[in-house]
Amino acid sequence: MKAPLTRFAYVIVFLIVVTYAFFAYPKGMHAWQEKQNQIQQMEKRNAVLAQEVERKKEHVNRLKDNPAEQELEIRKRLKLLKPDEKSYIVGEPGGAATH
Repeated sequence: MKAPLTRFAYVIVFLIVVTYAFFAYPKGMHAWQEKQNQIQQMEKRNAVLAQEVERKKEHVNRLKDNPAEQELEIRKRLKLLKPDEKSYIVGEPGGAATH
């Protein structure tokens, strides 16, 4: 008869400690909700970054397979022209548009 009472008392004490820790430990429920929100935001950000990585991998694979696209990418990034080509810069001097 004494064992079930002892077990019941341990369960009650455990529940009280857990409840106290949940509500009293650094801001309790509010801190827990804040952490959950941060986790969700980070998971969304990770998904966006994973998509970006996948797009870049596809771009690299296209560049590997296509020498003409490689040349265009290099020329665009390094702003190179062939000897018979001309480049025209359109826009206002200094890059600032006035309204």
